[in-house]
Amino acid sequence: MLRPTSKIIAILALCSTVGLQWLALQSVAWTTMVLSNARQVSFCEAVKRTFDGKHPCSLCHVVNKGKTSEQKRDVQIGATKIDIVCTSRAIRLLPGLAQFNHASLDPWFSEITYPPPAPPPRLA
Repeated sequence: MLRPTSKIIAILALCSTVGLQWLALQSVAWTTMVLSNARQVSFCEAVKRTFDGKHPCSLCHVVNKGKTSEQKRDVQIGATKIDIVCTSRAIRLLPGLAQFNHASLDPWFSEITYPPPAPPPRLA
């Protein structure tokens, strides 16, 4: 039972971080505006009136106020951040490689001294 609950909480936290709650509220506001305007005028006129920006509803005002307050808070938080990326780092060089003398092998000398099999192997 803990797994689905934790997944839902993680998804909601991610959506809140990205700001999808404002998109959801704005979608609800637009839908209700289209429906309420369609009762008074034609559907095309209701859609035009909804998206022209001259006739916002109360929920649109709430969404705009919430978005602007969130943006102001993000700007204030961003101004007080400490830039950790520009810290100076000590440069550390790797030590030189040690010389290693490999044993020299004579290419004409073969370590394998087994003679070939006396009768050649036969296929069964």
